[in-house]
This record gives sequence, structure tokens and C-alpha cells, in this order.
Amino acid sequence: MKTYSVKSLVFQVAMGLICSLAPRLNAEPPCWTQANEREDAQAIPENRGVAALSVALQQLHTRASMLMVTAHPDDEDGATLAYASRTLGAQVSLLTLNRGEGGANEMSADLWDALGLVRTEELLQADRYYCASQYFTVAADYGFSKGLDEALQKWGNDLVFADVVRVVRLTRPLVITSAFVGGPSDGHGNHAAAGMWAQKVFAAAGDPKIFPDQIIREGLRPWNPLKEYARVPFSLAQGSISPKGLYDYATHRWAPAGVQNYISGKFEPGSVSATVQVPVGSYSTADGLSDQQISRTGLGFQKSQNGGSAIPAAGPAASAYHRFGSRISAADQEKSFFDGIDISLQGIGGLAGNEEHGFLIQGLDSINGLVEQAFRSYSVLDPSTIAPVLAQGLKATNALMDQVNGSTLSADAKYDVLHELKVKQAQFNDALTLALGLSMTANVTEEPPPPPAASGKAGPGNDEERSAARLLARFRGDQPTFQMATPGQHFPVLVHVAEGSPISLTIVNVSLDLEGSSGSAIQPERNQAGQLQGGGVFNTLFEVNLPENARYTRPYFDRPSLEQPYYDVREPQYKNMALAPYPLQARVLATYNDVQIQLSEAVQTVEREVGPGLVFHPMPIGPAISITMQQSAGIIPLGKTAFPVSVRIHSNVKGPALGSIRLDMPAGWKSEPAKDAFSFAQEGQEQIVTFNVSPGHLAEQAYRITAVASYDNRDYKEGYIQVGYPGLRPYYLYNDATYQATGTNVKVGTDLQVGYIEGSGDDVPASLANLGIHVHFLAQEDLASGDLGKFNVILIGVRAYAVRPDLRTYNGRLLNYVKSGGTVVVQYQTPEFDHNFGPYPYSMTSDPEEVTDESSPVTLVDPSSPIFKWPNVITTKDFDGWVEERGSKFMSTWDPQYQAPLETHDQGQDPQKGGLLIARYGSGVYVYTAYAFYRELPLGVPGAYRLFANLVSLPQNPGYVEKK
Repeated sequence: MKTYSVKSLVFQVAMGLICSLAPRLNAEPPCWTQANEREDAQAIPENRGVAALSVALQQLHTRASMLMVTAHPDDEDGATLAYASRTLGAQVSLLTLNRGEGGANEMSADLWDALGLVRTEELLQADRYYCASQYFTVAADYGFSKGLDEALQKWGNDLVFADVVRVVRLTRPLVITSAFVGGPSDGHGNHAAAGMWAQKVFAAAGDPKIFPDQIIREGLRPWNPLKEYARVPFSLAQGSISPKGLYDYATHRWAPAGVQNYISGKFEPGSVSATVQVPVGSYSTADGLSDQQISRTGLGFQKSQNGGSAIPAAGPAASAYHRFGSRISAADQEKSFFDGIDISLQGIGGLAGNEEHGFLIQGLDSINGLVEQAFRSYSVLDPSTIAPVLAQGLKATNALMDQVNGSTLSADAKYDVLHELKVKQAQFNDALTLALGLSMTANVTEEPPPPPAASGKAGPGNDEERSAARLLARFRGDQPTFQMATPGQHFPVLVHVAEGSPISLTIVNVSLDLEGSSGSAIQPERNQAGQLQGGGVFNTLFEVNLPENARYTRPYFDRPSLEQPYYDVREPQYKNMALAPYPLQARVLATYNDVQIQLSEAVQTVEREVGPGLVFHPMPIGPAISITMQQSAGIIPLGKTAFPVSVRIHSNVKGPALGSIRLDMPAGWKSEPAKDAFSFAQEGQEQIVTFNVSPGHLAEQAYRITAVASYDNRDYKEGYIQVGYPGLRPYYLYNDATYQATGTNVKVGTDLQVGYIEGSGDDVPASLANLGIHVHFLAQEDLASGDLGKFNVILIGVRAYAVRPDLRTYNGRLLNYVKSGGTVVVQYQTPEFDHNFGPYPYSMTSDPEEVTDESSPVTLVDPSSPIFKWPNVITTKDFDGWVEERGSKFMSTWDPQYQAPLETHDQGQDPQKGGLLIARYGSGVYVYTAYAFYRELPLGVPGAYRLFANLVSLPQNPGYVEKK
């Protein structure tokens, strides 16, 4: 029996890891990614044709590589990423600590983990323009953070930092950059953590004693980046420092000017010098845009935060970076991050150190010569002229990899060299694919009707006719298909390969891979191999039979509650990836001039939308029946003898479906009906079933109700929501079908007629149903000319003044409504509200205060205020159990006509009384509240309900009614 040394076994594990974690070919040439297969049906214009091939050739000619570390999606310096990848040809990766779950949302009502998935999808779209591979840590965004200490207290020193080290060891960049420096100038504790860890990983990633399990168990190897940079903060740029020092925009206090260098361990006082001015305004003749303009196009996909970005005008632009550390001799002023680093292909040989590697230098010289020959011969009129040279380069790279594997180089040297050669292998594959104009699509296709019996053909003949009918459907174009596959489903997939150049090649194999399947689930119905003539097409049809245990398309991470500021990883093979790969992947293996070319794509579904037309999305797998609660949490007023619980049932069954739904409840509780039936005629239909629940006994405690759907001899107790908005690729957040209701001593006014002016989207209206209040949503016509007087109170939703121009236009009618005796309650707004829309002057400022610690003490400044007396007596206990924050966008100053009965503040913050302002105006009452009711009510926080009930009940509050 052959034996192996421990060192030999570790090397074999490491080599296997290089293969499994190496760049997956053809994600979207030239922007292949180490994290995912290509997911989008069509590449963006910048990643197609001669524009993409120009970038691919630039990438082939350098070994430059860079990792940028940021905190949230949209923190990244996309222009610098695009310049490094598209102009310099560097291999670029982006590590984002968290997914932005704690932010606001301008586009939909998705918050928390649903918002995290929205922002993940938005960032993945932006990455296509940055030409960057995307990674995440397990950190969850717990909300706005004012300092580094809070971030470290929430995330710890090791849990998240271990992922930062892991991604550096995985991507092995020559240079690390960050958008942040790791201090108060970053304006956010999460930002500061990203800046600090970007510096600390500079030393940690190369130390085998730090997180040794990554080396011993995973097979990763230590890595020492050569340089570390961070973007110069605008407040610390030379000539920008105030005599008072550095203004901390998170705490609104002054601090000593300077930055902490975590690599040297020294504080660098004063202004921060710009070591490198990155020329992000560099113009691409192939695209007709600058790198900054291309990146801003990508940033524009992050609409949940910016509502859609604007593209800057063409012209010079620069992004300044300060160098915090270097392992090589470096000048104080540099032209590039890579000054002093051998980024030529021959520089790969330096990874062998002092070991004998003459064969490596010779092979790299040969590859470099072929790349330069391709540059000289490249013609935009006929890119295929360089295909033979690129094929030679790919063949030479493959041969050199074999030589390295069989050489006497040490395991460490082999690992490092093979990592970079694998990058070149992927880049040659991309360049050759683009030069040949080779493309593929893989779509679910419609199932044609069976051939008529009169044809006289039986068995296989019918199969042939059916296959021919499917291929004939290609001439009619793609037709709409199902949008969610289900376990046990059968359907056809058509893989279409096209060759755009006059060069012929051989299709060796076309295949479909189903995650977790041995291959028996997929049967080809037509040729998988053959000749592809120049300018021709090659179609292969597959019959897919999903197994009954097929896994659902869902995040590979989750957490038990929002209180946990990090995710648990359920499927460690996907750790640090943005999302798990879609379950069904199509692959094409072709040969040209004796080298193999690989393409891959996630199989797509087809949907027709009015306006966009045909829309393609990667095919997901989900349950036949999805059940979700209309509300996941809420309250039950004590003394209530019955309350409604609504369950949404969604069918993915391909045809009619009959089943039943019931509730599992605490002992002694009953529902009417005890069980209800559901019936669907076709897939995609939904039904809402409402149960009238009678609790046996109510106390001030939490209760749990679970919905159970029965269909086809199976029970379903979970479901998904599709997150996102039109124009964004959807994803799916799964939750148990449970409703957590807390018995609460809360009262509300009677027979209230409530109008609601919805802003960017929130769940407050649904939460008010727990109080027996059903709001009337007000449209533009209502604000312009409707009878507002029929409402006791009008509530204005979050960010409404930012997204509702009609609200700004007709604000005067709201003030007249108040003056005539109405009540208006304005919930949290952004600085767009800072234009005296209220009855009396106020000031929010462009940089308003926030109280981010949800446990910060709250003081009743005026305990006798009627707002605290009726119908619920409010005490400081009503602020226990709040989540994420106290509130955001507190007023700074206000007219004396406003009363400010509440005060709260974070540690070290000045007292904040501008979170609840109440003013009598004419015969009515006007209220502004910065407190985060839109977060607390959907989570069933009892005290938040009690205080909000008092606000809604203001029209009947004796303390205000008597004084009108």
C-alpha cells in the first residue's frame, strides 16, 4: 500500500483546493469570477465583443491583482476597481463585510435580511461593471454604528476577521486597498472596522499561526500581500483640515486630526498624504466611456440606497490613496498601486524564490511572447485572426502547469505558481472565446404537445417528433416558462451554442449539471457533440427530471434572530461567496487547434413583462406549496377575545392543486375555521386564508402560531418571499410559517379613520391592523383634491418627502387639514424634509443626529404631557426590547410652538430631544417623530405599539381635545 507523508497529504489537499476554488470559467468574459458561474443570460455591453476582448488581452499581459475591503454594498470605490481591472488589466476582488441589512430602502418594503439579499443582488449587478469578483464575510449589518468599539463589540475580534484573512489567502492579491482608513474620519463604526482589518490582514494572512485551521483543514496557504492602501478621507486631505481638528460625522464631535496606522502601530497626525492619484477618468476608446462612468453605471443598480445613480460628465478625475504599508521599497509618490512590483508574466517566476525554476522562466517568456503577438495582430474588424495565437498561449499555459506539478519545486512554491497560472488559464479561455465570437444560452423551453397518433409512429418515433417540435419552437423565439421549478418536476432545457467567427471548431460535449445529482436526473434527447461550422449554431436538448429531494434555491446562510449580528453558515462549501450557485448549470466543452474551451451558464427561465419584454432569470428550485404569514410578528391587545391570523399560500404546482391549511397553536387556543381548503387551477396563483383565533388565555408574554399546509401527502411549514423590485434579479428568503404574537396591554381610540401616505415602503399599515386599524392609502389625487377631512388622522410613511413629489407639492393642503382640526403624524424622514414643511420652523440639517443604540436610555422630559397619558400610560419601560436603534434624523432646532416631551442619546452624545415634536396648529395637531416605529412595529415590540397607539389616538386625546 502506498504511503504518504503528512506534508504530501497537505499539499494534495491544497492542490485540490486550487482546482475547486479556482476561477470558474466564463462567468462573464472578461470579468470571470472566482465565486460564481455566469448567472445572467446576457453580458453587459462592456463585457461583450471587441470591448471585452480589449480588456481580456490587457489582463493576459499582467499578473497584477488587488483586493478592496469595504463594509457595506455601495461603500466601494467602483471607479478605482474599474480602472484597475479594465485599464490596468488587474485581477480585482471586492470583499464586503456585510450585506447592508440594517439600512433603509428607497425601492421596496424589504428590510433586515430581505434587504440584505436585495443589496447583495444590487452589488452583484454593479460588480459586472467593476469587473470584480465578490466576497462577503458572515457579518450582518446591525444598523448605524458610531464607532469602531461598537463594531468590535458586536462582531468580536476574530469571527469576522477570520473571514477577511480567509479571503486574502484565497484570492492572494499583490495589493490590498480599502475605501476606509479605520478611524473617526470613516463616519461609521462598520467602515472603521473595514479600514482597520484591511490593514491588519496585511500581516495576519501570511502568519500560519493565525487561524491555522484554514491551513490545516481547508488546505489554504499563508499569503503576504506586498502593499496596503486606503482612500484618503476628504476631511483629512491636505488643505482640508479645520483648525478644530477632525470632525467626526458619526458622533458630531471634534477629534484630533490624523489616522492610526495599524501596520506600523503608530498614529500619523495631521493631514493624510496621497501616495497615488488613481486616474479614474481614463477614457476607454472601446467603450466610449471613462472607467468612472462605467463604474457609476454599476453603482446606479444599487437603487435601494441611492434611488439610481447619475453618470458624471467625461473628463479628468482622480481618486487619492494613501499607502499604509509595503514589503518592498516604495517611493513617497507613486503612479500606480503596482509601482515596484514585477507584474509582468515573468514575475510569476518570482514566487519560486531561490528554488531552481529555469523551466518556469522559459515557459513564462514563451507565454508572454504569444500574448504580445496577439496584441500586435489584433484587429477589431476580425478578432478571430488572433485565435490561433491565443490557442497556442492556452496550450503553453496548460503545458507549463503540468511541468510545475511534476517539478521539484516546494509545495509552497507550486501552490503560489499554480494559483497564478490558473488565472492565466481562465483568461486565455475567456480571450479565445471572445475572439471566436463563441456564445451560449441555456433556457428552459416549452413542452410541445405530443405528436398525433395518426402519424403512424410509435415509441422512439414519437420522441423524435417531440424533439423536432421543440427545436422548431426555437424559430418562434423563447416563450414564457414557469418561474419556479419544484422537486419531482420534469421539463426540457435547450442549450444553444453559436459561433460568430468564420472559424469552425468541434463541440466535444454539451452537458447539464444538477447540484446534488449523480447525473441520472438529466437525459440528453439530441446530439451532445459534433462540428460547429463558422457562423453556425449547435443545439442540444435535455430532459430534466428533478429528484424529489432536490434542494431549494435559498441563502446558504441564516441566523436565528435579528439580535445575532452574524450569520450561521449552513453550507460551508459556499462560505464567503455572495450566494450559492444556481442549481442547474449548462456547460459546453469545445476544441479548437488542439486546446479545450469551456463555457458555462446557469439555466434560465423566461418571463414576459410589459415594457421590458422577455426577461430571463436563473432557474430556482422551490417548494410545490409555499406558505408565509402575512405578519411574522405582532401584538394581541389584552382582553381581546379573538383576532385574525392571515396566511398566504402560493402554488408552484404545474397544474391544479388541492390541499388544506391549519394552524398549530398554544394549548387551549382555537381557530375558526379549524381547517380550511385551498384550491388552485394553475401555478403562480395565491390564496390568503384568514383564521379567527380565540386565545384560551392572554398574558403579557410571547405566543407562537404555526401554519401547516397539507398537499399531496406532505406537510409544508415554511415558505419564501421574493425580494427585490422590478428590474432587479429576484432572490428568495425562506422563513418558517410562524407568527409570534405578544400579549400587550394596549388601547387605542375608537372608530378611527386613518389615512396613510406611503413613502419608500414600510410595514406600519399592516402592523396597525393588530390594533384594529385599517388604513386608507392616499394617492396623488387624494392629496390634490380629495376630502381629507373624513380622516381623524393622516400618517406619513418613512422617506415619503424624498420619494413623493406630490406630497411636497400639496403639503399646504395637509397644513390646512391640520388647521381645520385634523392630526398629521410624520414618521422618520430624510433631509429632503428639511424645508419647513411643518406649521412652524424647524431644522434637521444635512447631517442629522441618530441614536443608534437600541438600549440607550430614554427620559420623559415632560411626564405630564397628554401624549403619555391616554389611552396608554407611557413609562420608560415601554422602551425596553427595541431593536437596532432608537431613531434616526432627529431635529436639531425647532420653534417654541413645538413641544419636545422625550429625550434620548447614545453614550457620549449630547441629549437629543428632537425625536418627538408635537405642535398645536389651529384646531389640530402636527407631529414629527424620528423614533424607529417602522422597525419596531413589524417586530412586535410592545412598548412601541403602546406609544404609537397614543399618537394615532391624538384626535380623541382628552388633553388635546379640551384645549382645541
